[in-house]
Amino acid sequence: MKLAGALLLLFAGPLQAQYTSPGPLVIGAYAQGSFILAHTPAISHLAVSHPTGLELNLQRQTNGSEPWHAWYRYPKIGLALVYYDYHNPVLGRSYASTIYLNKRFLYSPRHELNFRLGTGLAYFTNPFDLETNHKNTIVSSHLNAVLQMRLEYDVAVAEHLGLLVGLGLNHYSNGATTKPNFGINLPTVFLGLNYHQQRPFVPLAPPADDTPTDLGRNFLNLSTSLGFKQRSATDRQKYLVHSVSVLGGRRVGRKSNLLVGLEGFYDRSLVPELRDTARTSENLPDVKKAGALIGHELLFGRLAVVTHLGIYFYNPYKSNTFYYERIGLKYHVTDRLFGAVDLKVHRGSADVIEWKVGVKL
Repeated sequence: MKLAGALLLLFAGPLQAQYTSPGPLVIGAYAQGSFILAHTPAISHLAVSHPTGLELNLQRQTNGSEPWHAWYRYPKIGLALVYYDYHNPVLGRSYASTIYLNKRFLYSPRHELNFRLGTGLAYFTNPFDLETNHKNTIVSSHLNAVLQMRLEYDVAVAEHLGLLVGLGLNHYSNGATTKPNFGINLPTVFLGLNYHQQRPFVPLAPPADDTPTDLGRNFLNLSTSLGFKQRSATDRQKYLVHSVSVLGGRRVGRKSNLLVGLEGFYDRSLVPELRDTARTSENLPDVKKAGALIGHELLFGRLAVVTHLGIYFYNPYKSNTFYYERIGLKYHVTDRLFGAVDLKVHRGSADVIEWKVGVKL
């Protein structure tokens, strides 16, 4: 869905900070048991083992030093190291580093119920190789993106010690950068311990007025992106994918921006694809595309979780569906300059990972 260390800095970026005191720490160690979800028949021969793993993590409790802490009921920000043994020589092992946000839904001095969402990078020891490991249709590159979702219940067993049980889903994929790329989905159960530096947690008093200064204001985003993708397992060349976008937006609440705009795309992998499938080399359609989109940004200080839905209105070579989706992370380095990492998708299938830079006017 890389960069775990960089994302840690993103989550820590300030937004009109009122206080400088850091929140208390939570340190955890969990055992994990999983199975491989056979989401397509092409990976059914690999969905037979039961991977097991170990996670070590460090969480910082937000404490109200920034306005968005209170808006989201004081979530935790964490960094995790995750190891998996797939108990299958075709798949081998994986090592991941992720950054995550842990949002609580129920809380008392002894109990917590949290939902965790995270992303990062994973390294797989045994990716697909046409000559030596052709059965691995799940993972085709050493480096993959990670998406984590889980529900966690923590109950106090001592003054600073909590017992944690949870259910989750880990998804690994390289975003079609290399193929085959069916990805791996691991429904997982967790059991472990958390050390709480402070329990119960008492947040700082919120400021009298934490209304964002740009609430109700319009803005313009101009951006461009680059990405790379592979056509197939037999064509090992990486093709450049480029886009430009002009988006208008408005901050409609403390947590939300709404967006609408236009985009243009040039996917160079479509040029050889078109030549391979066309009956004649004359009068070939244009592979460039243009689309219109609507979108939403969920705001966490300088960081935003981005979701887009777009429709192609210029699409002479119909290599995909008439619509596309996008999910990603966007970070404002300054009030004007931002960067983003997005996953562009066609009907649930990854198209390309986009590395984006832009300006806000």
